Amino acid sequence: MSNLYVSDLDGTLLRSNEVTSKYTNQVINSLVEKGMIFSYATARSLVTAKKVTEGINAKIPLIVYNGAFVIDNITEKILIANYFDDSVHLVLEDLFSNNVYPIVYAYIDNVEKFSFVRKMCTEGMNMFLESRKGDVRTNEVNSLSELKEGNIFYITCIDEPKKLMPLYDKYKDKYHCVYQTDIYTNEQWLEIMPLEASKSNAIKQLQSMLNCEKLIVFGDGKNDIDMFQMADKSYAVANAHNDLKQFATEVILSNDEDGVARWLEANYKQ
Repeated sequence: MSNLYVSDLDGTLLRSNEVTSKYTNQVINSLVEKGMIFSYATARSLVTAKKVTEGINAKIPLIVYNGAFVIDNITEKILIANYFDDSVHLVLEDLFSNNVYPIVYAYIDNVEKFSFVRKMCTEGMNMFLESRKGDVRTNEVNSLSELKEGNIFYITCIDEPKKLMPLYDKYKDKYHCVYQTDIYTNEQWLEIMPLEASKSNAIKQLQSMLNCEKLIVFGDGKNDIDMFQMADKSYAVANAHNDLKQFATEVILSNDEDGVARWLEANYKQ
């Protein structure tokens, strides 16, 4: 039976310039060709994840949207999907009543879109949307009711902590919620996903689907602790949060030193 190797993306597989290095691309492509079963797990969408890992052209499964989907890197076929049920409409109504107007990700008529009401956007949301300028998924709508359309799988709120923290406390046990400050913009985010949609759960689903015996993971953030706790071996990059390092089998070179790729090249055996 094979091992499954899974790396976090931002701060781990990506360098600080938010892309994978040529060296990392070459190592992963080469080792996958030799039989390594590798995936990366990220909060990013497929579109933005593939943009920053452009040189990785190996046929690997990608865990995106914090585990909402597992998608084939080459065919872009959805291998595993975790959608909300209809209870998400009540969550959205609650957000609206608290003057929080999110960006909502859904498949509408089988097309992936992220929807928002421009006049309701915070400064942080506008910064995010500007960074996604030209994205084919962009779906500006005119009414809050239109945010409820389609098969919803991800909700992103970018607002003041005093508004978001009570909502996080309210929903953290009912759904998979991530409450954190964005490492690039310093804006406060609250992301709400189906309870089944998490990096750790998607990894379990993928490990079962591929019939892999052992799990080896790499990460840098506190949100990788669940992933580290379930793994057989876990490796924190040198730039990782100290809280994560406590759960690591070993601390390896930093993301800017291609720590993950260097470990794989030195330790992967066919």
